Amino acid sequence: MQTPKADVMEIGLVQIWQDGWFRAIMLGAVTTIAVGALSMIAGAIIGTACGIVKWARVFPLTLLIDVYTSIVRGVPELLIIYLLFFSSVEFVTEIAIAFGYAGVADSGYAFIIAVIAIATISGAYSTEVVRGALASIPAGHIEAARALGISGTRIFRRIILPQMLRIAVPGMNNVWQTTIKDTALVSVVGLQELMRAAFVGAGSTRQPLIFFLIAAVVYMLITLVSQTGFDAVERALRLRSRK
Repeated sequence: MQTPKADVMEIGLVQIWQDGWFRAIMLGAVTTIAVGALSMIAGAIIGTACGIVKWARVFPLTLLIDVYTSIVRGVPELLIIYLLFFSSVEFVTEIAIAFGYAGVADSGYAFIIAVIAIATISGAYSTEVVRGALASIPAGHIEAARALGISGTRIFRRIILPQMLRIAVPGMNNVWQTTIKDTALVSVVGLQELMRAAFVGAGSTRQPLIFFLIAAVVYMLITLVSQTGFDAVERALRLRSRK
C-alpha cells in the first residue's frame, strides 16, 4: 500500500524540523534580508545622486551615468555578480594573505561582494526612478519659487525633495522587490542566503519540493511585509502633501 502524499509531506516537515533545517533556512532568510536592505540603501544613495545629475544634465557626468545605467540594465544580473566576484576574489585573497587574514575571502567577502553587486544593479534602476520623479515635478513650481527669490537650496529642500519622494516611492518599491529576488542569484558565490540554504537542504535530504516550497513561502512573506511598509510610507507622504 502506498503512503498518502499528505503523510509524506508531514513526515518530511518533521524530519526537516528535527534535523535543524528550518533554523538554517531562517538564518538564510536573515542573510537575504540583510543583503537586500544594505544593497537597497546603497543603491538608493547611488540612484539619488545619479538621478539628480541626470535631471540637472551636468555634462559630462550625465554621459558617464548613461553608460553605467545602460550597461547594468542591458547585462544579465547574474553576469554582473560573476564579473565582480571572480574578477576580484583572487586579488583580495592575495592581499588578505599578505596582511595575515587568509580566511577573509572565505568568510565575509562573499557577503561584501553580494552587497556591492546587488547595490550596483539596484542603483542603476533607482537612478531612472529618481530621474523620472524629478522630471514629473511641474516646472511652474520651481519657476514660481525662483520668482519669489527663494534660494536654490531651500527650493530643493522644501519643494523639489518632498515631491520627488512622493512620486518616487512606488518606483522604489518595485526596485526593492526586484532587489530581494536578485539576492537569490548571489548563491552562486557561496553565500548562505535563503536560496542557497534551500538548495543545500534539498540536496542533503532529497526532498527538493518541500525545501523550495518553504523558500517560496518565506520570499512571499518578505515581499508582503515590505509591500505593507511601502504602502504605509506612500500614504503618509500623500497625506503630508495635502496639508
